[in-house]
Amino acid sequence: MSERDADAGRHERTTSHPTPGPRNSLWHWPDAKSVRRIVYNYLLVVVARLAPSLRVKNRALARLGATVGEGVSWGLEATPDVFWPELVTLEDHCIVGYDATLLCHEFLQEEYRTGEVVVGERAMVGAGTIVLPGVRIGAGARVAANSLVTEDVPPGKTVAGVPAREVSRTLDAEDGGPGAGA
Repeated sequence: MSERDADAGRHERTTSHPTPGPRNSLWHWPDAKSVRRIVYNYLLVVVARLAPSLRVKNRALARLGATVGEGVSWGLEATPDVFWPELVTLEDHCIVGYDATLLCHEFLQEEYRTGEVVVGERAMVGAGTIVLPGVRIGAGARVAANSLVTEDVPPGKTVAGVPAREVSRTLDAEDGGPGAGA
């Protein structure tokens, strides 16, 4: 990762694709990707979502074009981006939980944006989480279940909520949560 990328937020790492005419940008996806490719991607996404074997899931993700590190754990019904799966990077031993979604695109009214999503080494993405394009989840970071990740998650930090925000270890300890002693 370049120094510019490390300091940039997700919007600086996304590419804008303006779309002409009165229709919203979702109408223009066939200009960027062939229908045949999206059907192929969708079939592989179904395999990645439903296969019981992590090896099969990781092969399907790699076949989609995602970068898949060693020992990646892809949860049941987790969904990679169907349009731009080649922008997904899953570093070694990361976990993407049940029904999580990694989006590398967002369709807006007059444009669509694409951006890489990186899940760092040994990072964990909780069940039901949605990660938006251009987001990097740092090494060893943790994202709580059902979070919406709109910004980068620094290495080793824990975030939760909609939108996801850093969780204080002090508050966890005071509330008897995961940061509390035995």
